[in-house]
Amino acid sequence: MRKLILLSALLTSMAFAQDKKRVAVMNFDYATVSTYVAQIFGSNQDVGKGIADMLVDRLVNDGKYSVIERKALDKLIAEQNFSNSDRADPSSAAKIGKLLGVDAIIIGSITEFGRDDKSKSIGGVGAAAGKFGIGGIGTKESKAVVQITARMVNVETGEILASIQGRGESKRSGASLLGGGAGGGGGAGAGMSMGSSNFGATIIGEATNAAVTECATGLDAKAAGLPGRVVVIDGLVADVDGAHLILNVGSSTGLKVGDTLKVGSLGREIKDPATGKVLRRTETDLGTITITLVDATSSEGTYSGQPGVKVGDHVKK
Repeated sequence: MRKLILLSALLTSMAFAQDKKRVAVMNFDYATVSTYVAQIFGSNQDVGKGIADMLVDRLVNDGKYSVIERKALDKLIAEQNFSNSDRADPSSAAKIGKLLGVDAIIIGSITEFGRDDKSKSIGGVGAAAGKFGIGGIGTKESKAVVQITARMVNVETGEILASIQGRGESKRSGASLLGGGAGGGGGAGAGMSMGSSNFGATIIGEATNAAVTECATGLDAKAAGLPGRVVVIDGLVADVDGAHLILNVGSSTGLKVGDTLKVGSLGREIKDPATGKVLRRTETDLGTITITLVDATSSEGTYSGQPGVKVGDHVKK
């Protein structure tokens, strides 16, 4: 009985893993708060990348999505000459997402990142710059505020499937935005990792963590209703080396490592006698290929089946 229960739990877990939608997270746009970022850290820091990294960690740990590794995303972005100004553009992001073969891609923007002080006595640019200006080093009561917006984009159409906001606040007496507590000094923030415990212990770090957590929770709630991408793979064998095959289809079609494709030998073409249009082709199944490596336009894998597979044979999913 116990074995049956364990087997049932394992099968349920495997089915859930297969049902998880694949997503990628772009670096967030922070153009509207870049001035405040430079004032807080002492230099311009890519807080959009920091927040995207934090969001990836949350989504992976929550387990609702299968999240593309950041290195794979960064490599593709570099290859596509993707600029920082494209970070929040749904159509540009959809193109990247389609090349990655994901169900959806997440883009976002940072709309608030700084200080909201109640005190009227602080110096600096706080009063002049508005609600989130940066004042003096510390006040009686400092409050950091961070707000982000994440949008989930359909990679086929560029349609925004969901828009989620996350807001975080942290209030502490006698602390600067990068300070550790009452009487604590802020220190220079340049080069500080947003994923580090040092940053997380500051009031701006606490506010950032809260905003990202709220945003991740909202995205998790959308996971079940996210439409899956219909993947149709139709390609040809480009090279044969024993059981190692190279195909002319890659991640741009939705193909990913671990996929299994049918391999077949094309036979006769049946044409419409009136128009000459090919109506169908006969095909003989030969075996399967399990994909081990994928780039945007090609892939390779291990073949299993009847001998005689050759260049030009058909592969499909």
